[in-house]
Amino acid sequence: MKDRFDYQISTTIPAARDHYVDAVDRLLGGRGEIVETFEASVTADPGFALGFVGLARGHQFNGDMAAAKSAMNNAHTVAKNLDAREQSHVNAFGLLIDGKGAEAYAAIRTHVDEYPRDALVAQTCSSVFGLIGFSGQPGREAEILAYTAALFPHYGEDWWCLSQYAFALCENGNLAKASAIIDKSLELNPLNANGAHVRSHIYYETGETDLGIRYLVDWLKSYDRTGYLHGHLSWHAALWSLEQGDVEKMWHRIDTDIKPSVAQGPQIIVLTDTASIYYRAELAGVTIPKERWIEISNYAARFFTIPSIGFTDIHAALAHAMAGNYDAAAKFVNSPNSLTGDLVAPVARAFCAISRGRWHDAANLLVSAMADHARLGGSRAQRDLLEFSLLGTLLKLGKDEEAKRILLLRRPALAATHSLHGLNAHLKENAKQNASLV
Repeated sequence: MKDRFDYQISTTIPAARDHYVDAVDRLLGGRGEIVETFEASVTADPGFALGFVGLARGHQFNGDMAAAKSAMNNAHTVAKNLDAREQSHVNAFGLLIDGKGAEAYAAIRTHVDEYPRDALVAQTCSSVFGLIGFSGQPGREAEILAYTAALFPHYGEDWWCLSQYAFALCENGNLAKASAIIDKSLELNPLNANGAHVRSHIYYETGETDLGIRYLVDWLKSYDRTGYLHGHLSWHAALWSLEQGDVEKMWHRIDTDIKPSVAQGPQIIVLTDTASIYYRAELAGVTIPKERWIEISNYAARFFTIPSIGFTDIHAALAHAMAGNYDAAAKFVNSPNSLTGDLVAPVARAFCAISRGRWHDAANLLVSAMADHARLGGSRAQRDLLEFSLLGTLLKLGKDEEAKRILLLRRPALAATHSLHGLNAHLKENAKQNASLV
């Protein structure tokens, strides 16, 4: 029997194969019931090693590492008489689930070089939330583009590969090509949540707020709330509502889909999206009640106990700082992670300074992290948290003209939105002056 990508798989039971193919596509497309469908596969064939690997990956997506390790142990137990690809597949995921990131990355890159259409393995490095995206290395955006471009010839018109390549193009600024490719991906599979996500990012990067929110709100109507991107796509919709000045709709999205007590997605998304939308709302002039910051600070303290990934670290530090939990924020300064600690520490200190109203200190600390904040991980849209935090400190210092010039230089597509309280009027006046010159 074969999977959807024409690789032999070691089950002889059609139901196990069919559930496995469905489960892999659910994972690649961000749909619901990933774990349940992999469970159906191994229930049909308890000796199917790759089914248990997929189950482990599904649990990992949900943040349930105990269940992931248990499934991976089952995969190792039944991994007998596998061909070279399947054995390599099991070994690579074994390293990943065990938390051996560097060894897993090396094994995965070797595996993908030999078996490029093994999408479940290839997926681990293909996005901003993958092993390359969270590597902490300079040039990670260009590396993801090179990686997905190398996959592209092997997949043809496959909706998953098209969506990953389009996202890499988008993050590297090739928006026209990204737009054409993601439209093809969504034509092939309209249910692909990763495709809808990429389409949303392209609208964001081009400043098409009204078009973007209309598209996304319509797409979300039929998306399963258990899909791992549901909360994050709701974050995009909430952010657009904020940019439009519709605070009521922003709060509806937060209280329905995003905050910890209602979100059903991975913990990393719940933390980063909630902390981000709260602070970006504050920058836009919205008052965030202290108890909301305390809730997300407690969530960060529960699920992210030690510094690990730069992207999660800065959002945890933000949540702690705004909640007044400075001791919790201090660990990201005093014991930062080894890969991006040189960036995390000043950002964490900046958020603590912001919460205390020390705007000059905060501005200087944020400036020190601006040169290469892509190393922290996440998308350009998500790292706008740092861009706008810096602008917010400049506005507090009365440096409106400097803030205006930086925004027009670094994120001109967002200049006409309601993202920063007190700056929009200056930008509109600047636009009138430019028009009169023409």
